[in-house]
Amino acid sequence: MTHIPHPRRASSQRSRLMLAVAASAGIALLASACSATAAPPNDAAVDSASPQAAQRLAVTTAGGITVLDGSEVRNGKLTVVDTLDTEQFTRLNSFGDGQHLLVTTSRGFEVLDTEAAKLTGLIFPASSAGHAVRHDGTTVLYDDGTGRTTILDTAALATDNTTVPAAQEYEADSPHHGVSIALSDGTLLTTVGDDTSRSGAAALEPHDDHWHEITASDECPGIHGEGTAQDEAVVFGCEDGALLYSDGAFTKLPAPDAYGRMGNAWVSDTSSLVVGDYQSDPDAEGYLLDSVALIDTQAGTLRVAELPAEVRYTYRDVVRGPEDHAYILSTDGSIHVLDPVSGTIVTSFPVIEPWEGPADWQDAHPTITSDGDTAYVTEPAARTVHAVDLTTGNILASTKIDGAPNEIAIASS
Repeated sequence: MTHIPHPRRASSQRSRLMLAVAASAGIALLASACSATAAPPNDAAVDSASPQAAQRLAVTTAGGITVLDGSEVRNGKLTVVDTLDTEQFTRLNSFGDGQHLLVTTSRGFEVLDTEAAKLTGLIFPASSAGHAVRHDGTTVLYDDGTGRTTILDTAALATDNTTVPAAQEYEADSPHHGVSIALSDGTLLTTVGDDTSRSGAAALEPHDDHWHEITASDECPGIHGEGTAQDEAVVFGCEDGALLYSDGAFTKLPAPDAYGRMGNAWVSDTSSLVVGDYQSDPDAEGYLLDSVALIDTQAGTLRVAELPAEVRYTYRDVVRGPEDHAYILSTDGSIHVLDPVSGTIVTSFPVIEPWEGPADWQDAHPTITSDGDTAYVTEPAARTVHAVDLTTGNILASTKIDGAPNEIAIASS
């Protein structure tokens, strides 16, 4: 086993732990041609626990973003609030405060206020904006182009979404397509790699003005994605299984195949079971998958469940929901409910018309996201977004938008 060089050393300039404001964090407040003046900070703030607070979500289209109001889906209403112009292809992530989304563009992570249905002008610059991870009151941004991790308070934008918030930063020794997550005790888990390969992850703790490495693992080639299950057990995907961090230590969970890639983890904070995508053929064409990885973080095990012939999905097509089951939006147009304990499909219900897998990962194809018992499903061919009750399979509401929906995110807390 080769040794992973320490990603942070006290003598390294890049190892410094910074509590940043506008200049030192490199965070900019930029005016955008497609944004308007934001509402006054106090007016823009929304208490997500308030019964008056609307559930907002957004979907991207080619060159645009559509903001939707989902507060009345149980009454059969899913309403278009407004549409915004943006770049040809953008991605969406929830900031985690019930109000804001992060739009990944060529300039970085741009803040979208779903209540005002406007881009606020606040941008967290990134040369190649990557993962945004929410956990235990923090929202962590990763810039693939610089290897910079930015750790923010998830409530930072709730009362003022136009002023640069304070942040902690960490910069990897080498830029790479990575991800970081901040745990409740202040530990930072972050991937290790460079522009040619990725090998594993490190656990760091803040110490005076730098980050100190607690432990590391180089047993996760091609590390990608993360998910945090019950008791803060964190799982990363590897090209030969998964990497588990729990109780202060990394454990490799090998795949049953020589090549067994997992790149996404769908988790619940009330379950120790993780559902991951799984691909055992390194030469497979296309993006459709026919099996899932099932990880028990308490037992430290990984097994693979083959799906029925009619169930095929992409990385956008799985969520966790009621009873901690996994809900898989399949190419047959149905949502198939998988019990992660048995690894079997327990029920299915039709939602949209059958569809084919995308030729490119950026191509618009059906996707699913969820908040509690409600899922939102896109149907690009029909230019429609559906709200679905995951407990019954009933379509609660549908709405058409201008353009084929691509990415989707809920501004849930």
